[in-house]
Amino acid sequence: MVDPVVVESAAALARHLRQGRDRRLAVLEWFAEAGMAAQPGAVQVPEPPVAAVREAVVWVLRGTMSHRLLEVARGAAGAGEEAADALYEVAGRLIAARPYRGAANPALVRAALEADEDVPDGPDFKGVVHLVAAIGLGAQEVGADALAEAFAAYGWFGLTAEDWAQMLGAVERGESPPVDWGLLQQRADVLGPVQQASDEQLLRARTVLLGLRMFYGLYAMHALFMPDTPALAALRARIDEWGMFPVLDHVISLSPSPRHFAEGLAVCLEPLFDGLYETLMEQLAEDPVLFRIPGDGTGAAGFMETWTRVLREQTRRARERVDESREEPL
Repeated sequence: MVDPVVVESAAALARHLRQGRDRRLAVLEWFAEAGMAAQPGAVQVPEPPVAAVREAVVWVLRGTMSHRLLEVARGAAGAGEEAADALYEVAGRLIAARPYRGAANPALVRAALEADEDVPDGPDFKGVVHLVAAIGLGAQEVGADALAEAFAAYGWFGLTAEDWAQMLGAVERGESPPVDWGLLQQRADVLGPVQQASDEQLLRARTVLLGLRMFYGLYAMHALFMPDTPALAALRARIDEWGMFPVLDHVISLSPSPRHFAEGLAVCLEPLFDGLYETLMEQLAEDPVLFRIPGDGTGAAGFMETWTRVLREQTRRARERVDESREEPL
């Protein structure tokens, strides 16, 4: 008799392995699927070999923009002024080839839509080129102002470029304790942590990544007029306390490709993301009824009905604004 696990494993691989597709991409999708809770009555997808998962993650990461930028930075280390100019030129060209702008804060987007105002832009990541330069040339060579621009692009902890410039300037002038910039080079390594992680750590990183994807989705949907409940507001408040929405927006994809999944998995090996996940799980345990509107006894059904009604109203208002703009004289 064939082991049912073998049968389910073969079926899982077949679902993701199409003709001409690299097997490692299929393994990553299988690993992601195995981390999902099974639907009632369905069989839980078995785990793929974790060694194959690690191999696939490393293979994907080697082809990412992050790794290419890191290789460019390392190639410029200690190579003189001409190499520094070349580093900025190459890194800038790579970033410009795949321009990326983060999402604006959902609360600001919602407020703008409700007021019939323009939706604010999200953060621009062009300043990240300075972070690449700092990895290759050293933070001291890049300078506090340029690094402040780079850190602000990520939106870490809700700090602005002015906030970062003030703090980094104080370090540069010797007015604050020195910073170990060697950690910047260490943290930039996207392959080492995956290669060194145990099987249990990779499984935990998947748990953190999938969990944070859910919390990020709940936070982001606030921009789309999702009814606000005390439980949802409490989860958003926890994320805001950590200043982590811009960081999650950079890391999390709601419909991830294998590349996005591999990058997210590597990032979620960091203790910071594990700590945020635990904090949000604790908050969820304190108030698990996410979709109950106060005073509405219909629960999730009433929540969805309210959300649908609001979306229809907003759609109607948007159409009216378009019609009015067409009727205005030129």
